[in-house]
Amino acid sequence: MAIKFQYNKTSLQDLNKQLKVRVKALPTIKNKESALRMEVKKAKDQANALNDKLSAAMAGYQGMVRLWGEFDMSLVQVDDVELSIRKIAGVRIPVLEKVKFRMEEFSMFNNPAWFSDGIAIVKELASIGIESEFFNRKMVLLDHARRKTTQKVNLYEKVQIPGYEEAILKIKRFMEDEENLSKSAQKIVKDRQQRMEVEV
Repeated sequence: MAIKFQYNKTSLQDLNKQLKVRVKALPTIKNKESALRMEVKKAKDQANALNDKLSAAMAGYQGMVRLWGEFDMSLVQVDDVELSIRKIAGVRIPVLEKVKFRMEEFSMFNNPAWFSDGIAIVKELASIGIESEFFNRKMVLLDHARRKTTQKVNLYEKVQIPGYEEAILKIKRFMEDEENLSKSAQKIVKDRQQRMEVEV
């Protein structure tokens, strides 16, 4: 990225301000990036743990596969998933509060006795599945924010800060050269005036 500037003091002051802003912001952005990196790892670990828990729970109920054919799945439905918002390193992230279920009434006399246990099992499996999916989405959101923050760190560190430093150096050298030329010109004029005075 080429930084636009002019060879004057105003431009020099402006570039110095821009450089200070970026140098001051860089540690904060780096901290944000490392915090997001840790949160992504936590979300990934939680999602993996929940996937393992869901797989284990499903495997535990494999012995009941024949019974599930009798079970009426319409008895339990997810009614609502309550979320709240929390900020993590300046990024708004949803937080899973509660999964609400709606249960249809059923006759305990006309259905097998294990239906009430089946409802509890379905609720447990659905809760784990929803929570797992939630952490997967959370991980994607956090990872997207982390990538953008990493890009900003790289932009500041590798492009803008060196670019501003180089532009400031060019302006300072130009101004020094201009000052030296001005002094040399003044010296030449002074020498001429002295020679003219001596000749007269």
